[in-house]
Amino acid sequence: KPPFPFSPGMEVGGVVQAVGAEVRTVKPGDRVMASTGTGGFAEEALAPAQSVYRIPDNMDFASAAAFPVTYGTTYHALIDRGHLKAGEWLLVHGAGGGVGITAVEMGKLLGAKVIATAGSAEKLAIARQYGADHLINYSTEKVRDRVKEITGDKGADVIYDPVGGDVFDESLRCIAWEGRLLVIGFAAGRIPAAPANLILLKGCEVVGVFWGSFAARNPDISRKNFETMLQWAAEGKLKPHVSARFPLDKVRQAMNALLARKVTGKAVITVRQG
Repeated sequence: KPPFPFSPGMEVGGVVQAVGAEVRTVKPGDRVMASTGTGGFAEEALAPAQSVYRIPDNMDFASAAAFPVTYGTTYHALIDRGHLKAGEWLLVHGAGGGVGITAVEMGKLLGAKVIATAGSAEKLAIARQYGADHLINYSTEKVRDRVKEITGDKGADVIYDPVGGDVFDESLRCIAWEGRLLVIGFAAGRIPAAPANLILLKGCEVVGVFWGSFAARNPDISRKNFETMLQWAAEGKLKPHVSARFPLDKVRQAMNALLARKVTGKAVITVRQG
């Protein structure tokens, strides 16, 4: 936890007002997005130069603010850590959430066959819009059984799991031989423990994905990743799903909407101009 007082908000989109003396990557007046760590819910925010990127002309500021963390995480997960290949089965859990939707979208872009899971028909409908080939409602269906049925008993080659808990347990039971289970987070609340015998029997990998630490340790690689993603965005291949917008004085309501799971994709705080 950062010390008080602080403003939350990890990512922003807007116009550069000023830069440090050594900054060469952006200049005042540039339209940019940035990951800030904290301080994003404000009229002005500070960001380290290495995490600020010029955005395409066709990207609005709401999309820019919704881009860095989710797409940064997903690119690192699927490509750097999961080595996803065209034609492989990709199972995406929490597919109606911020990172889940990006995993469906990017998985399709990379040529995977995408199975999306979520807890409601509404969220699965969004996953379908972003390219999911198959849908599983884990509140009414058994994930492992449906995945085996869909894949002809092969299992999923890459599993993208931002949920944890029971979903993680099910994943290890429907992963393909030499599959890669990507540990993104624990939205379910319970941090699971992996039975080592299943890892052995499946010949699979359980792979940690910590994008923030990766970006800090490998800034040059991270920047190249974003150059690729922003090119895709400029070509219309990536489009953040912003389902809710709140003015700056309604941050409490925005946070409560997230806690109540009423948001699909991302919620964005809009700030007055000037």
